[in-house]
Amino acid sequence: MPDTALVTERILNAPLEKVWNAITKKEEMDKWYFKIAAFSPEPGFEFRFVGQGSQGETFVHLCEVKEVIPLKKLSYSWRYEGLPGESLVTFELTPDGDQTKLRLTHSGLESFAGNGPDFQVESFTGGWQHIIGKSLTEYLESAH
Repeated sequence: MPDTALVTERILNAPLEKVWNAITKKEEMDKWYFKIAAFSPEPGFEFRFVGQGSQGETFVHLCEVKEVIPLKKLSYSWRYEGLPGESLVTFELTPDGDQTKLRLTHSGLESFAGNGPDFQVESFTGGWQHIIGKSLTEYLESAH
């Protein structure tokens, strides 16, 4: 099965450093992403969070930071407790004047194909469109 990489791009109405802080500081991530106990943008750092499925079930996400280039790139593995498969989430940031271009790539989604409807590419597409296109955008544009 070919690699099914999901790519989402947005121009965010916020400067580069503000976007970087939003994706790398636990206190900020809690406000727009998922509630996590701890986060540090350093390779090898492991974190977890709980997400909800379409039928109300919960899935524990297990992640490990793989690559960090300050103000440019953050990558971490993404898998689920008790389920097969592992993927990679990569945030890439490019300054664009007072704005920031964000490119999110979630690759390896085919490894989750047998886990049910919540693990189909369409489900991830909708999830990331909401997280990046709504939650992060609204967070960055609010006066927090």
